[in-house]
Amino acid sequence: MPPELPTAPTATGTTTAEAVLAEPGSDDRTSLGFTFWLAVAWLVALSALCALAPVLPFVKDPALPQGPLQDLPTPDYWFGTDNLGRDQFARILYGGRVSLLIGIAVVVFGSVVGGFLGITAGYFRGWWDRLVTGIVDILLSFPALLLALALVSVVGGGEPSIGSVIASLSVLAVAPLARITRATTLTFTRREFVQAARVLGATDARIVRREILPNVVPPMASFALVVVAVVIVAEGALAFLGLSVTDTPSWGSMIQFGRAQLEDHPQVSAVPIIVMFLTILAFNLVGDRLRQRFGDIKEAGI
Repeated sequence: MPPELPTAPTATGTTTAEAVLAEPGSDDRTSLGFTFWLAVAWLVALSALCALAPVLPFVKDPALPQGPLQDLPTPDYWFGTDNLGRDQFARILYGGRVSLLIGIAVVVFGSVVGGFLGITAGYFRGWWDRLVTGIVDILLSFPALLLALALVSVVGGGEPSIGSVIASLSVLAVAPLARITRATTLTFTRREFVQAARVLGATDARIVRREILPNVVPPMASFALVVVAVVIVAEGALAFLGLSVTDTPSWGSMIQFGRAQLEDHPQVSAVPIIVMFLTILAFNLVGDRLRQRFGDIKEAGI
């Protein structure tokens, strides 16, 4: 006869602690892995360099021609120069300030608004759920790039700025984040520990704060990292079409700027393409690994 499983206190009283019987290290989620930390190192290093670019002594002025035209990487110009003789390394860092700022700001706004809409719709249901679901479905039915083009054109008024690009792309980020938050909320609203909290007299606000929110945040946060990557791509596409920030370089505008020299000097566009690719890959790897690692159910005592 198999031994009786141990129990642990939860909101419902006690529950069989099957998950804790796994041998330490037997679940691959206990280790985040080398690729995760490599991706984190890339994101941290890139973010630090971009943030400190104006004060770093080895970063040149990205707007001033200072070297030979379309030069290959040298000890003086680590990533070479563009067709105006501007330092590609400096432009990558200053472009990263724009691309990362837009990506993170859009996702923060989308997470707050989309998270609120998704949690309230999934928990309270009824007419509010139908309204939120309808709005989300409408937003997701439009081709994302075409909707972004229309929003930037309207909000930017023909002269896009960082604020107008963030505002336009934030509308696109709300819908997917609201949908995944609503789906996760629906799943946990039916769980025994939430039902037990209701029986014990917990208010809706307390249930959402103590039982729903801790279980919704991890999948939403991991998905938000993926959305950052998508927003960076979207901003790059807008910049490539001349509909993003014009007063400072971004990775998309650098790619567009080197398009005419692709045949003779491919490195002008290849450098921002490679940096953008590695950054997008890093966000996806970190988000996916965090989703696997922190996907466990969290129960709070009443």
